[in-house]
Amino acid sequence: MLTKEELPECPVATTVQMIGSKWKLLIMRNLLVRPWRFNELKKNLEGISQKVLTDSLRSMEEDGIIVRTVYPEVPPHVEYSLSEMGESMRPILMAMQDWGNNYKETLE
Repeated sequence: MLTKEELPECPVATTVQMIGSKWKLLIMRNLLVRPWRFNELKKNLEGISQKVLTDSLRSMEEDGIIVRTVYPEVPPHVEYSLSEMGESMRPILMAMQDWGNNYKETLE
């Protein structure tokens, strides 16, 4: 997790740094609904490479946005879900969804 000194001074830039990539936003969109396994995310996020998904999930976990839960089974069962911090971004993502829907309506 980054320290306060390592984050941008601008709060908008901080938010963009945390969730600003296309893939992080789409991962969060999925995790708003329920916990997901790695392969489920990979199949659902068309075009994402295994490396980018792995890197995004690791980064989001380090930033405290998601939680990685490993269940002691054979083979291992791993799920990703939003942390409390990630859940706090729900209003932001819902506002983005509303804006996108409204924008699409203006084009019709």
